[in-house]
Amino acid sequence: MNNPLLQKSTLQYQAPAFDLFKNEHFKPAFEFGLKKQEEELLKITNNPAKPTFQNTVLALELSGADLTRASSVFYNLTGSNTNPDLQKLEQEYAPIFAVNRDKIFLNSKLYQRFKAISLSSLKGEDKKLTEDYLLKFELAGANLSEADKEKMKAINSELAILGTTFGNKLLTARKNGAVLFDSPADLDGLSIQEIEAAKAQATAAGKDGKYLISLQNTTQQPVLQNLTNRASREKIYKASWTRSEKNDEGDTRTTLEKIARLRLQKAQLMGKKSFAEWKIQDQMAKTPDNAMKILSEIAAPAVIKAKQEAIEIQAIIDAQNGGFKLAPWDWDFYAEQVRKAKYDLDDSQIKPYFEIKTVLEKGVFYAANQMYGITFKERKDLPVYHPDVVVYEVFDNDGKSMAIYYLDFYTRDNKRGGAWMNSFVKQSHYLKQKPVIVNVYNFEKPVNGNPSLISFSNVNTMFHEFGHTLHGLFANQQYASLSGTSVPRDFVEFPSQINEHAALDPNILKNYALHYETKKVIPQELIDKIKKSETFNSGYSVTELMAASTLDMAWHSVTNEADFKSALEFETEALKKYGLLVDEVPTRYHSPYFAHIFSGGYSAGYYAYTWSKTLDYNVYDWIKAHGGMTRENGERFRKYILSVGNSVDLNKAFKDFVGHDMEVKPYLENEGL
Repeated sequence: MNNPLLQKSTLQYQAPAFDLFKNEHFKPAFEFGLKKQEEELLKITNNPAKPTFQNTVLALELSGADLTRASSVFYNLTGSNTNPDLQKLEQEYAPIFAVNRDKIFLNSKLYQRFKAISLSSLKGEDKKLTEDYLLKFELAGANLSEADKEKMKAINSELAILGTTFGNKLLTARKNGAVLFDSPADLDGLSIQEIEAAKAQATAAGKDGKYLISLQNTTQQPVLQNLTNRASREKIYKASWTRSEKNDEGDTRTTLEKIARLRLQKAQLMGKKSFAEWKIQDQMAKTPDNAMKILSEIAAPAVIKAKQEAIEIQAIIDAQNGGFKLAPWDWDFYAEQVRKAKYDLDDSQIKPYFEIKTVLEKGVFYAANQMYGITFKERKDLPVYHPDVVVYEVFDNDGKSMAIYYLDFYTRDNKRGGAWMNSFVKQSHYLKQKPVIVNVYNFEKPVNGNPSLISFSNVNTMFHEFGHTLHGLFANQQYASLSGTSVPRDFVEFPSQINEHAALDPNILKNYALHYETKKVIPQELIDKIKKSETFNSGYSVTELMAASTLDMAWHSVTNEADFKSALEFETEALKKYGLLVDEVPTRYHSPYFAHIFSGGYSAGYYAYTWSKTLDYNVYDWIKAHGGMTRENGERFRKYILSVGNSVDLNKAFKDFVGHDMEVKPYLENEGL
C-alpha cells in the first residue's frame, strides 16, 4: 500500500501525484486493482438480497476505483509520454483488461440481477444509469450461450492485443518515417525558426548537421504548404503515405487486416450482419445506413467542388510554366498561392499574430470567460508528467474553484499523433469529485528562444480541444459513468466544434490575435480576409474527410469475410466504389495509419465528426440568429448541452436547444458546398 497509484491523491481534486509515480508502480497497481474489483463483483453477484439499484447498479458503478485511478494515468502516459517499459506493459495488459471487462459484461448472474430491477421504480439518473448498464451487457453479449461467450472472450482478448500492437507499430512507423535533409536549401520556404527546429531535431536524433522533419498523424503534412522545392514535398508526402507499409517493424497492414476480420466475427456472433451494424446501434445515428446517408449527401457536392479547386490550382501551375500535373504533394503549396491570389492572404501574414500562450490565455480562456464567466489561474505547485506540461486551476462564474486543467503542447517522438482531451478524474456528485482534465497537442516546439507561433488551423485545434474540456468542466452528474464527455461518439465532437466558432468571433479574435513582437492587434483588413476565405479549399478538406469516414465504414460494413482483401487493394476499391478515389485528394488517413479506427475508439465511428459537425452547424446558425457567441447563449448552451452529460435523451437535448431535428442543409451552406 506504499504504491502511490493505490491511494487517493492528497493533491487538490485528487490531481495525479506525477512526481511519485514510477514505471514499476503500474503492474502491482493493476494486479491489486483487478483482484479487488473481482472481489467486489463476487460480492454483488452472490448477494442473497433481492437486487436493488443500491446493491447492484450503484455497487457496480463504484467498483474498480483503484483500477480506474491507475489506468487513467497509465493510458495518458502511453499516449503522451511513453517508454519501452510502458509499451511492454500496455501490450501485456491489453488482453487482461479485456478479460476483466468480459468478467463484468458477459457475467450471466450479474446481468440477471440487473434485469430483475424494475425500471419503472427508478427515475432520473438512477434509471438512466441502469438502462445504460443493461445496454452495455446486451451489446457485450450477455444474452449469448456459454459456448459463444467463450468465443467472444477469445475474440475480445485478441482484438485488445492487436489494437495495442497497431498503436505501437504506428509510433515506430511515425518515428522511422521522419524525413532527413542535407541542406537548408531543401527546406526553402520554411521560416528560419522552422529550419532551426528541423536542425535541432536532427541533432537530437544523432544526425548532426542534417535537418529532420517529423511526421504528423494525417496524410498531408503542415510543411508542404510552404516548401518551394517540389522534390522535397514529394519526399515528405511519400514518407507520410508509405510510413506503415515498408515490411518492417512499423508495418501495420497484417495487424489491421486481422482486426477487421475479428470485428466481423464478433458482430456475427452477436447476430449482426456487420461490425458497423453492431457498433452503431447505441449511437445517435442508430444504423450504418443513416451514417452513410449523411456522408454521401455531403461527399457528392464536396467532390464536385474539389475538382473545381483542382482546375484553379492547375491553372496557377501552368501560368508559372510548371510543366507538371497537380499531384497530392503539390496541393497545399499551390492552394496557398490560390488563396493569396483570391483573398490576398497567406499563412505567413497570419502566424505572427498567433503566439501559443497568448492564444490560450487571451483567446481560449477569454472566450470561456465571455461565454460562461469562468476564470483561470496558473498553478506551478502541482507536479507534471513532462516539463512541457502547464497547469491551471479553473474557477466558475461564482468565483468557486471547479477543476484542475493540464496542457501538453509540443510534439515528441514518444507521443502519439493528433490532439485529444482526457480526464484523470471525472466529475461525480456522488463521489464528491471535481474534474481533472488534460488537453494534449502535437505542435512543433520552438528552439533558441524563438516564439511558439502556430497557424490558424492550430488555433482552431486549441479551441476545439478546449470545447471537449468545457464538456468535462461543466459536467453536473451524480455518477461518473454518465458524466461530461461519456456520450455517444457522434455527439461528443459537437460541443468541441461549437467552441471552434469562438476563434473567429470579432471581440474574442481581437483580444488574442496580437503580433508577437509589436503586440499590435491583428488589422481588420486581415480579419476580413480570413473570414472571406473561410470556405476556401473546403472541397478538398471535406472530400479528404468524407474519404476517411467512408473508408472506415467500408472496412466495418463487410458482411462476408471472403470480401476482405489486402489493406491497400481493399482501400482503393472502397474509395472507387463511393466516388472518393480522387487522384489529387488523398484520404485524410490511409488505412495503414488510420489510428482512430484501428487502435482508437472510432471504429465504425469516424463518421461521428461529420454527424457532430452537422449538429454544430444547426446550432451555430441558431446562435448567429440570436446574437452570436454571447454570455446569454453560452449559458443556454451550458444548460442544454454541456452540463447534461449522458443523463438525458441527447436527441431531445439538441432539439430543445435549436427547435427542430438535425438537417444537412446548414452543413452544406456553412462549408460553401
